[in-house]
Amino acid sequence: MATGARRTCRVAFISMAMATFMTLIPWQVHSQSAGLGAAGELVDPDRLRVCADPSNLPFSDQSGEGFEDKLAKMVATATGRSAVAYTWYPSIPGFVRNTLGANHCDIIMGYAQGDELVQNTNAYYRSSYVLIYRKDGDLTGVETLTDPKLADKRIGVVQGTPPTANMAVEKLMRKAKIYPLIVDTRIMPSMAEVMIRDMLAGVIDAAAVWGPMAGYYARKSGADLAIVPLTKEKGGQRMIYRITMGVRPSDQQWKRTLNAFIKDNQAEINKLLLSYDVPLLDEHDARIAQ
Repeated sequence: MATGARRTCRVAFISMAMATFMTLIPWQVHSQSAGLGAAGELVDPDRLRVCADPSNLPFSDQSGEGFEDKLAKMVATATGRSAVAYTWYPSIPGFVRNTLGANHCDIIMGYAQGDELVQNTNAYYRSSYVLIYRKDGDLTGVETLTDPKLADKRIGVVQGTPPTANMAVEKLMRKAKIYPLIVDTRIMPSMAEVMIRDMLAGVIDAAAVWGPMAGYYARKSGADLAIVPLTKEKGGQRMIYRITMGVRPSDQQWKRTLNAFIKDNQAEINKLLLSYDVPLLDEHDARIAQ
């Protein structure tokens, strides 16, 4: 995963933010605890131990309202776990080291494929960065950051995320409004939510945002907004990412168990994600509909 493109959101910007700012550290060596997992693995066989941000909607939240929280319940039921137990930690540098790496939990529910900090399962969805703008404005029909209609527009974008590279090539960064990459959403709103508010207030004309966050907060705003996946970009940073579950490198059997869950439950997973307005993409970059 390219530098700057990392931490597509942890995913939400969590995958993106942490991989941008964290360096790979050696995994701590743990002795096998009695009753934990298969031989050589540290997975709790009775509870699904999840590492998550306590305030990172639409992904995870202590209220249980995130789609990853609901996905965790599906995994627990399918793998014979009696409960879901959380280790809460904010989406800041040190997330993996202080949760999964310290054996406080056994799974990160959403992680961008290709990041070295975890072992990835198979992907359970593909999504992309999107461009958001008012449907009733003068940007109707814009599908790429190269569109001349954007030349004099002020676009909101999160610092260090993939759209910034493409916007720089098109000289769109000169007027862009830059939002911080890492924020503590326990005390501040999500930058995706702030960007949409700013757009509706006329502070910016459009926003380039990670798709799952864009869909959720656009619906929450109640406004009639176009959400256009940036799947037609030529060159520059990669905009499309596969999202997996993250486990420890040692937990091979656990990864196989989760891969089987994903394969057997893909239709239900898609249904869950679509209920949160996640812009899902198939292998041909076409939108997956309800």
